[in-house]
Amino acid sequence: MPKPSNLHSKIFLDSSDPKETQIILDKIGFLDGQTTNPSLVVKNPEVQKKLATGQKFSTDELLDFYKNTVQEISKLIPRGSVSIEVYADKNSTKDDLLKQAKEMYFWIPNAHIKFPTIKLGLEAAADFVQDGGRVNMTLCFNQAQAAAVYAATQGAKKGDVFYSSFVGRLFDNGINGIAQLANVIKMYENSDGHVEVLAASFRNFEQFFASIALKSDIITTPFALLLEWADKGLITPDENYKFISSETKTPEFEDYNLTNPWQSFDINHPLTDNGLERFAADWNNILK
Repeated sequence: MPKPSNLHSKIFLDSSDPKETQIILDKIGFLDGQTTNPSLVVKNPEVQKKLATGQKFSTDELLDFYKNTVQEISKLIPRGSVSIEVYADKNSTKDDLLKQAKEMYFWIPNAHIKFPTIKLGLEAAADFVQDGGRVNMTLCFNQAQAAAVYAATQGAKKGDVFYSSFVGRLFDNGINGIAQLANVIKMYENSDGHVEVLAASFRNFEQFFASIALKSDIITTPFALLLEWADKGLITPDENYKFISSETKTPEFEDYNLTNPWQSFDINHPLTDNGLERFAADWNNILK
C-alpha cells in the first residue's frame, strides 16, 4: 500500500529480527529505518532457540550474531538507518563505549550508534560525532536530557543525531509521555535542526498514533503495532485529533537555553538508570 501523503514522520521498526523487517516491508511497502538494542537481540527467535537447548553464548559469539543480524537488516533497508547499541553498565568507561562504537559503526554503511543518555554516554557521543559518526541517544525521558543531547552534539549535520524519547515507559510510571514528547519537539522548534526527535517505546496504538499527530521526526514502532497500523489501512490523524490522558501527570514545558554547555543540564533520571541496568542484565544473562 502507498505511504500516506500526509505522513510527516519517518517510520522505523523496533526489532532485532530481519524476518520481521521483511514482513513489514511486504505489509506496508516501506520502512525508513530500524532500531535494535540488547534486549531485542535476546528476543530474536534464533537466540531463543539456542537458549532453549541449554546453550549460552560467548561474548564474541553474541557480538557476531548481533553483527550478522544488523547486516541482514541493512540489506533489506539500505537507504534507511539502522541503530546499533553499545553495551554499557556501571563499570564502563568512555573508552569502552568508543571502542565498541567504532567497531559497530563499520558493520554496515547506514548505522547510527546508540549511546545511553548518561554523562558517560554523552561524553562518548560528543567525541564520536566530532569524528563524523552518527548517534542515537537512547533512554531519554525529559527535556533536560534533550537539551544536553543538543548541546553535546552541536556541529553535527541534520540526520546524524537522534534523541530517543521513551514515550511508553513514561506512561508506565504515571507521566504523560506524549506531552513530554511535545515539549521536546517545541523546544527544538527554533534550533538548527541537527537533532531529530525519535518517538519510541510505545505500549499501545494510541501512543503511536499521537506521535504521528505531533509530527515527530521519527517514530520507531514494535512489530505488532505496525501490523495493526497496516490492518487499519495506514490511517493518519486529522486536524481535529487530540490525545487525552487524564490519569497521568503532565510535565511542564521548560525553557532551556540550548547554547549552554551540555554539562550544565541535570541529565540524571532513574528511568535511564533502570533501563541501562535492564539492557545489561538481558545481555549478560545469555552469556556463558
